[in-house]
Amino acid sequence: MPSEEQHLSPSLNHQHVMKGIDPKLAYSGGDCAAWRRRLRRRVRAVLGDTPAKRVPLNPRTLWKRDLPLGSVEKIIFTSEPYADVPAYFCLPNKSSGPFPVMICLQGHSTGMHLSIGVDREDETKPFPVQGDRDFALGCMARGFAALCIEQRSFGERRELLQERRSKDMCHEAVVQALLLGRTLVGERVYDVDRGLDYLESRPEVDMRRVGCMGNSGGATVTIYASALLPRICFAMPSCGFATYAGSILSVSHCADNYLPGMLKYADMGDVLGLFAPRPVVVVAGRDDDIFPLPAVREAFEQLERIYKAAGAEGHCHLVVGNGGHRFYAEDAWPVLLGEVARLA
Repeated sequence: MPSEEQHLSPSLNHQHVMKGIDPKLAYSGGDCAAWRRRLRRRVRAVLGDTPAKRVPLNPRTLWKRDLPLGSVEKIIFTSEPYADVPAYFCLPNKSSGPFPVMICLQGHSTGMHLSIGVDREDETKPFPVQGDRDFALGCMARGFAALCIEQRSFGERRELLQERRSKDMCHEAVVQALLLGRTLVGERVYDVDRGLDYLESRPEVDMRRVGCMGNSGGATVTIYASALLPRICFAMPSCGFATYAGSILSVSHCADNYLPGMLKYADMGDVLGLFAPRPVVVVAGRDDDIFPLPAVREAFEQLERIYKAAGAEGHCHLVVGNGGHRFYAEDAWPVLLGEVARLA
């Protein structure tokens, strides 16, 4: 007798389950503001617990030096107990403040040192940065200040306890956070929120023109931070935006991308739609095999519907670079600068 077909791979089962999911809070028309309130509450819950009380930032300056494009001050501040955040605060030298400012987030990489183009172990030594990921240098060249945050599990905040290290730089932090009712993405978003607290202490910064940008894992946090934090005025996520089905559930990703039950409620286009009507520039790579362009375009169609319903369809942009999984400064910055000029 012919044997029955066997389905033994967990992923096959998950693909089947995914096809039957109809996100309960996806935007389908009607009162856009009321929809945003409902979904924002749910996204905040999915991202997990955050500290009930904000501790003093206690910012400390580690060093300060001049680069050709401006000054860089390395600081460290306390986000929550036992969670200190190294960062670079950068000011351009081409104009006077207060400056528009961009919070810059590196993805899975050696860390925030890439944003200013220096070696991680010797910050006096220039370091060649690929794929336009020298975000702060790009900011300063265009008259922006920048706050480059070292994200949890990356760079200087990589797991330092030998018994907790794994080949996957985020694995231990992801699973520990889940057991505690948190998520690593939620913790990273909280660090961005505390970074905004720090920026409010700097008179050189124009808090009416505060943005957030990042590539890959930095784009992921940019998307969720923009959805939840009202002090962010414009956003530029790069190579991290697509439908969940077309990327996170069909391509092997780091565990930090997976949020408990998120797809039951909304897709990524809906999540970023919570940022409407504030301006957003979504950056993608034509040949990105991690966040494939068809899935990007599908998610962007939903984002456009939401922006149109919010009366802000002209403030939602998709920029596609001619390459892979990287940032595209020359393509993306002119579009964003046009939006920021309207906020001045």
